[in-house]
Amino acid sequence: MAEQNTSGSTTAGSIEVGTAGAGAQLAGPGTGRATVQQPIDARVTVKPSYDVNDFPVPTGREEDWRFTPLHRLAGLHDGSAAAAADGENKTDLALPDGVTAETVGREDARVGKAGKPVDRVAAQAFSAFDQALVVTVPQDAVLTEPVRIDVHAEGGVRFGHVVIEVKPFAEAVVVLNHTGSGTRAANVELLVGDGAKLTFVSVQDWERDAVHVAQHTALIGRDASFKSVVVTFGGDLVRLHPRVAYAAPGGEAELFGLYFADAGQHLEHRLQIDHDTPHCRSNVVYKGALQGQDAHAVWVGDVLIRAAAEGTDTYEHNRNLVLTDGARVDSIPNLEIETGEIVGAGHASATGRFDDEQLFYLQARGIPEEEARRLVVRGFFAELVQQIGVAELHDQLMAKIEAELAGVA
Repeated sequence: MAEQNTSGSTTAGSIEVGTAGAGAQLAGPGTGRATVQQPIDARVTVKPSYDVNDFPVPTGREEDWRFTPLHRLAGLHDGSAAAAADGENKTDLALPDGVTAETVGREDARVGKAGKPVDRVAAQAFSAFDQALVVTVPQDAVLTEPVRIDVHAEGGVRFGHVVIEVKPFAEAVVVLNHTGSGTRAANVELLVGDGAKLTFVSVQDWERDAVHVAQHTALIGRDASFKSVVVTFGGDLVRLHPRVAYAAPGGEAELFGLYFADAGQHLEHRLQIDHDTPHCRSNVVYKGALQGQDAHAVWVGDVLIRAAAEGTDTYEHNRNLVLTDGARVDSIPNLEIETGEIVGAGHASATGRFDDEQLFYLQARGIPEEEARRLVVRGFFAELVQQIGVAELHDQLMAKIEAELAGVA
C-alpha cells in the first residue's frame, strides 16, 4: 500500500505535550505532525451524563459530530426517534457452562459501572432501554468456547444496553453479532475483573439500510487484559465509540478494528483511551478498505495520558486502503501527554491506494490483475483477523472480505 494522502482523504495527527521527558516516543517520520492544539478534554464541551437533556442537540459544527451526516441518523441525535412497535430486536444467546445471563433494570448496580454516556445518542439509549442484558463469566472460569450474543433487528427503532462482566481471573471470548435491518442505539459495558482476560468481538453485518450508533465502555481491573475486535461491514450509517478506562495499575488494552465501506456507506469509529492510572498499556490498530462512490470512513483516536499515569506505554495506528475513486477517508489520531514519566507514546495514520510495485510483483508471476488486487487486500486484513484467536470467526470474516471484494455483499 502506498502510504500517502490521496484525493478525498484527510490524514492528520496532533500531539499535546504537557510535560516533556525522557522515554516519550512522540511523532516520528510519517506519523503525523506534532502541533499544539486544544487539549482533548477541552474539546468535549459536555461532561458524561445519563441525562439526555445534559447534551445539546448536535448541529454538525461540533468537533465530535462534524464528520457525521446527521440527516442519516434517523432522529437518534435530536430526540425524534422513538421506539417503534412495528419492529423488534431478537437476541439469541449461546452460553458455555457456568456463564449466566439475566435481564435487569437500570437501577442494577452493574448498569453504568463502566462509565457514563458521552454524547446525546448514548444518553438517549440509556434513558430509553426497557431492560439491560447482563452476561456474567464466573471467577476463575476459563472458557473453551466463545459466548455468543446474536442481535437481529427486524425494522423500527430500538434501544439496547448490554453488560458483560468477567469476574477476577476468568478468561473468555465474547462475540456480539449484529444483523438485520432497522435503527439501533445502544450502550455496551465491559467489566474486566482483576487478573481476568476478555476478548470482545463486535461484528456489524447489517443490511444496507440499517443505522447503528453505539458506545462501548471498558473498565479494566488490576493486571487484567482486554482485547477489543470491532468488525464493520454493513449498514447505511454505523457510528461506534469504543472507550477504555483503568480501575487499577497493570491493565492492558488492545483495540483492533477492521471495516470495509462500499458505495454510499458511512462507517465511523471514534476511540478514546483514558490513561489515568499508572503502569498501564494500550495498543490500537484499525484498518479499513473503501470502494465505490461516496464510500466514507471516519477514524478518530483520542489517547489521554494524565499526570498520574506514570509508566504508561501506548501506541495507536490507523491504515486505510482506497480501492476506487469517489471514496473518502478522514483519519485523525490525537495524543495528549501530561507527564514525561512514561515508557512510550505515539501514533501513526496512513491512507493510500494500491502499491503498484506489489501488483507488478504478483502479476509478473502470472497472477491476473484482479486476483492480485484481492491478494493484497486479503493480506492487508489477515493480520487483524488472526488476532481474534477463534478459528470459526477467522474463516467467517475472511469469507465476508472475499464477498465484499466480489461485490456481492
